[in-house]
Amino acid sequence: MKKDLRIIYMGTPEFAVPSLTSLVKNGWNVVAVITAPDKPKGRGQKMVPSAVKDAALSHNIPVLQPTNLKSPEFLEELKSFHADLQIVVAFRMLPVVVWDMPPLGTFNLHASLLPDYRGAAPINWAIINGEKETGVTTFFLKHEIDTGSIIFQEKVPILPEENLGDVYLKLMNLGSQLVVKTVEAIAENNVNPKVQDESKAKHHAPKIFKETCEINWGNAAIDIHNLVRGLSPFPAAFTSIQGQNCKIYKTSIEPGNLPGSMVGEYKTDGKNHLKFQTGNGILCIEELQLAGKKRMGIQDFLRGNSI
Repeated sequence: MKKDLRIIYMGTPEFAVPSLTSLVKNGWNVVAVITAPDKPKGRGQKMVPSAVKDAALSHNIPVLQPTNLKSPEFLEELKSFHADLQIVVAFRMLPVVVWDMPPLGTFNLHASLLPDYRGAAPINWAIINGEKETGVTTFFLKHEIDTGSIIFQEKVPILPEENLGDVYLKLMNLGSQLVVKTVEAIAENNVNPKVQDESKAKHHAPKIFKETCEINWGNAAIDIHNLVRGLSPFPAAFTSIQGQNCKIYKTSIEPGNLPGSMVGEYKTDGKNHLKFQTGNGILCIEELQLAGKKRMGIQDFLRGNSI
C-alpha cells in the first residue's frame, strides 16, 4: 500500500523537515519534493539551499525548485510524477492547477487550531495574544487560504515560560506525527473532513513586520511580556535604550509602578536589574542585545554597559 501511493511533498524551512523525514522513515513513497530556489546568504552571498532541499537530497528524492508555479514547464514536470497525493508544509500559496492535480487532493499542515489563527505567523500571534493553548491542523486545500475542510487536529498547551522557539519545536514535531497519521488515513480511505466553523475564526495571524516588533511602553506589562515571548528568539521585540536599538529576548513582570517614573522610563541599580514603567505594571528585562553586540543576561549586560 505505502509503495503504491505516490506522494509529492512541498515545503521550504526547517519546520517542514521533520514531516518529510517521518514520511520517509515510515516507508511512504515520496516521489518528488518541491521547494524554494536556493538563496544568497551571508557576507559572500553564497547560494544556500532550503532546509527541505537538504533533507530531500539526503534521502535521494528528486527536487524541483520552480520560480513560477504556473509555468507550463513546471506543470508538465509535476504531472510526469503521476502523484496520487500532495502534502504542503510551510510553503507558498499554490495555484488551483497545482493543488487540484492529484486524484486524492492536496493537504496542508498548519500550526494552529484552525479556523483560528489563519495566516503566515500563527505561532507568533498565539503567544503574543496570551493564548494558553494551540496546536496543529491538517486540512484539504481550497481556494481561500487556510479555509479547507479539516482532517485532523492535535492540541498542546502553551506554558507561561515558553517562547516562540519552544512552541515552534513542539508544533514542528507534533506536526510531523499528524502528517503521517493523515497520510495513513487517506490511504485507507478513512477520512471524514469537516467544514471549518467560521464562528471560531476569532484571530488572524498576519506576517510579522518590523513595526510589529517595536515595543509600545504604553501597553500593559503582560502584553509587552507576551510580545517578547512571541518574537523570541527571532525576529525579537526591540526598543531604544539611550538612543541605541536594543533587542529584548526575555522579560518578567512586577506589579505596581516605578516611583516617579513616566511610561517608558526605566530604572536600574547598575548591577542586577533594569525595570521599565509600562502602561500597567513594571517590566523587568532579563535578556537583551544591543545593536552590534552579543545577546546576554541582564547582569552581564549591566556589568559592561553604563546606563
